[in-house]
Amino acid sequence: MADTLKDMLRYDLTFDCVQCGYCLPVCPTYETMERETHSPRGRINLIKMVAEGKASVEDLKQPIDKCLGCMACTTVCPTDVKYGQLFESAKHVIDEYEEKTFIQQKTEHFLFHSFFPSAAWMDQLGNATWLYQVSGLQKAARRLNVMSAAPLHLDKFEQVLPPAPSPKERHARKNRLHPDGPPKAVVAFFTGCVMDSVFFRQNEKTMELLRLSGAEVQLPKTQTCCGALHAHAGKEPEAVTLARENIRAFEETPVDYIVNNAGGCGAQLHKYGELFAGDPEWEERAKAFSDKVRDITEVLVELDGLEFTERVEETYTYQPSCHMTNVQKVKEPPLQLIRSVPGVTLKELDRPDFCCGSAGIYNITQHEDAMDILDVKMEDVKRQCPEGIVTTNPGCMLQMKLGIQREGLEEEIDTVHIVDLLMKAKPVAKKAVKA
Repeated sequence: MADTLKDMLRYDLTFDCVQCGYCLPVCPTYETMERETHSPRGRINLIKMVAEGKASVEDLKQPIDKCLGCMACTTVCPTDVKYGQLFESAKHVIDEYEEKTFIQQKTEHFLFHSFFPSAAWMDQLGNATWLYQVSGLQKAARRLNVMSAAPLHLDKFEQVLPPAPSPKERHARKNRLHPDGPPKAVVAFFTGCVMDSVFFRQNEKTMELLRLSGAEVQLPKTQTCCGALHAHAGKEPEAVTLARENIRAFEETPVDYIVNNAGGCGAQLHKYGELFAGDPEWEERAKAFSDKVRDITEVLVELDGLEFTERVEETYTYQPSCHMTNVQKVKEPPLQLIRSVPGVTLKELDRPDFCCGSAGIYNITQHEDAMDILDVKMEDVKRQCPEGIVTTNPGCMLQMKLGIQREGLEEEIDTVHIVDLLMKAKPVAKKAVKA
């Protein structure tokens, strides 16, 4: 390998950590696993030891694999340690050094090169889910307990998937939506890969809310996966390739904002500038892209174009997306929107910044650990006695549904994306105030 291990692991950044321990109280895995190696400072120390040849890459694998990547530690660090860069560099090194079977290699190549980046594959996944749900196969599979044989605890996630739209509904989508009056802004909507496959209706609601708020909404046809799943799996070159494709796709038409509705995707899109640091061809283009990235809640608050026609007399709590809070630094807009819905009572969590355990595909690859973290979160939820949980990220949404199911509270608590809640209040375009 051309790069030395020290370079690959960003050894230079490890010296910013002074081992003060401020990160320990906010780290979910340190709380649930109670081991120093599963804390941010413990992982940083291990990265340093591996770079110095005092430990092996194999020694690093479990502590890094069990890190959620929630970035809560970065919000309290007094020396501004670049933990995100250290974490992803360690992931990349582990992936590079790990010996994999032929089947593992082929499976990973299909998933990361063909499946997630492909709109066609995502549509097929969505259509297959729809057929499975409406044909009676789902009922039969549950009755016969067939899904219990599925690997990686996928039977648990199958039970909390939302109803999928029909192929006809998917194909009816328009690539451009116009507001009723002159546009206040022109935005491009980032649909995401899994988001558009599994949460298609939430994407449609997002675009309609933008339109009602006064935005012209465009859908770049050549957009692809944001690359977050690839980055978290240590597939750095693939993440960079996808970033280039998205930058090209969103450069085709000038827009004011690039809007997303998934905290994990938004965090990755925000990092495009960082991915191309020092690249003479791409750095400025990537920064220009990232500067336009906004969460849906930020844009809706800024446009202030919604008026609600129905009351929602329900009590909700809000589960923030870690990547939205800790990476994108978006905190108040979701709360502001929830409070704006007539009739809603908002009861905030005691520890809203404690991760729910979803963390991309962490709840699949590290299922038991994710459930331990989820159990802590659900104790907080139960203290608030809500009728619903509002989320701003699809992974959080499924994870909280799992938590409700584990607690046997399906009849008492629902989980919704924030756009579901806003649409429930029947929004219309706010009438302009005449001077």
